[in-house]
Amino acid sequence: MGDELMHKIDLKKYEIRTDMAIDLTEKDKKTYKPETYSKNGVRVSWITLDENNNIGKKPGCYLTLEFDDVTDDDAKKNVSIVFKEEFSNMLEKIGFNKNTKTLVIGLGNIKSTPDALGPFVSDKIIVTEHFFDMGVSVEDKFSRVSTFYPGVTGSTGIETSDLIKGVANVVKPDLLIVVDALASSSISRVNKSIQVSDAGISPGSGIGNKRKEISEDTIGIPVIAVGVPTVTSASVIVSDTINYMTKNYVYNKSFSKSRASKLVTRPVNYLNKEVSASNDDKKTFLGLVGLLSERELVLLTDEVLTPIGYNLMVTPKEIDFVIEKLSDVISYGINHSLNEI
Repeated sequence: MGDELMHKIDLKKYEIRTDMAIDLTEKDKKTYKPETYSKNGVRVSWITLDENNNIGKKPGCYLTLEFDDVTDDDAKKNVSIVFKEEFSNMLEKIGFNKNTKTLVIGLGNIKSTPDALGPFVSDKIIVTEHFFDMGVSVEDKFSRVSTFYPGVTGSTGIETSDLIKGVANVVKPDLLIVVDALASSSISRVNKSIQVSDAGISPGSGIGNKRKEISEDTIGIPVIAVGVPTVTSASVIVSDTINYMTKNYVYNKSFSKSRASKLVTRPVNYLNKEVSASNDDKKTFLGLVGLLSERELVLLTDEVLTPIGYNLMVTPKEIDFVIEKLSDVISYGINHSLNEI
């Protein structure tokens, strides 16, 4: 029945918008098998994609950190330490050493909070390049680091990648680190995950505003991209909500029959329980929509909302507070990985 419904509407022109490789690889666990482990409450995943991957991602190594919170000081400290350790591992993979000259780029629009992660991080980077240029004695624990944020093409009228190339031609770095806000196709990862990749980045691709690629292919030096998904689309929220409604329905149906249900006086987080919805459950609760796959459901809601202008890009209401904390986490990791501090 799901195939019949999909046959009646053309979903080929719609695509799942996400910058997160894990959003796509987790849908096909037989093909993509990441190395995963937990450290201090942070879930860490490493996966290497080759040129034959069928998810449309540039070949390279992708690191993902997932966590519950960074607004609590202890939680932020834990995430910062894990990010620093794993980011250092990524640097080691590309041959970073104390003599490496690094340029850190903060991508994004500082006037738009969900897109201001890059500029916020750039402001917190420890810069040392000017001391080396002036011949000032610098402690051995510091490497050569410079930074800037180029703004966005809509404000400057200049393609961001062209600005970066111009600066790189003058500074002549050995390594480029770009930091940007991303989009995710999972609401559970918004502001609660960090992606690091040696494959570079195409700014704005997650929200359908793809700019020129920034990578080793275009810049000529290794590029490490660091990003946090700060937004998701309304279609993702709708489709995820429908999936959560189904899980809630199945959980309540089974739990209401147990004696323990008589003792529960407050709502239960059913996502922490083993909940498996059968096709009969899905069809009973949602009819034809219930038989759609997760991908089909996202594409259907996208097809419904986009033509009428309601497929908004959405960010949590506390984004001002969270973006500051996230920039602390990322700048800490970069500063402590580039320098022995």
